[in-house]
Amino acid sequence: MDDVVKTFPLSSFEPPRKIERPSREEAEAAVRTLLRWAGDDPDREGLRETPRRVARAYEEFFKGYLESAEDVLSTVFEEVEGYDDLVLVRDIPFTSHCEHHVVPFVGKAHIAYYPLAGVVGLSKLARLVEVFARRLQTQEAMTAQIAAAIDEALAPRGVAVMVEAEHMCMSMRGVQKQGSSTVTMQFSGVFRDNAAEQAHFYTLLRGAR
Repeated sequence: MDDVVKTFPLSSFEPPRKIERPSREEAEAAVRTLLRWAGDDPDREGLRETPRRVARAYEEFFKGYLESAEDVLSTVFEEVEGYDDLVLVRDIPFTSHCEHHVVPFVGKAHIAYYPLAGVVGLSKLARLVEVFARRLQTQEAMTAQIAAAIDEALAPRGVAVMVEAEHMCMSMRGVQKQGSSTVTMQFSGVFRDNAAEQAHFYTLLRGAR
């Protein structure tokens, strides 16, 4: 990896910035320090390869920093035979990591929009969720970022995003309440301005249960 890596925006409104990235050797040394701080011996057999594995896992967990929402949504299909009604993709699974404790939160995203000038492939919406989920996140920010990216790429008549997740920082530490879930929503356009459209969105989601 290069020492300096161009990363994509943390939100649709922030410009790309350059982050000085440590070497893999430095990253692995940091893991060894944390293992010792936790009270274990990084040189024992079971942990000897753990720093290397953790560095590789981080590349996968946080690959969204090297991906662009704009690239994912760059292909718009305009020939849709005049279709301008609701497009809804629900139950998109994701795993992200809380930026406060770097522990996972796991859940599902539901995305709806009313096309105006065109549509994107349905799989692109799932990929968009991955772009933002594979970063250190808060659920609130991720929800807003997904909605903003669709608004910017498609300029639809409205966007609705709902994210439901269980946070390990609540179930594994702190209050240690297993099974609790957090729901966040972001609306724009007709969904923000028309309560009936919000109700329609909620009704379609309930129909999937």
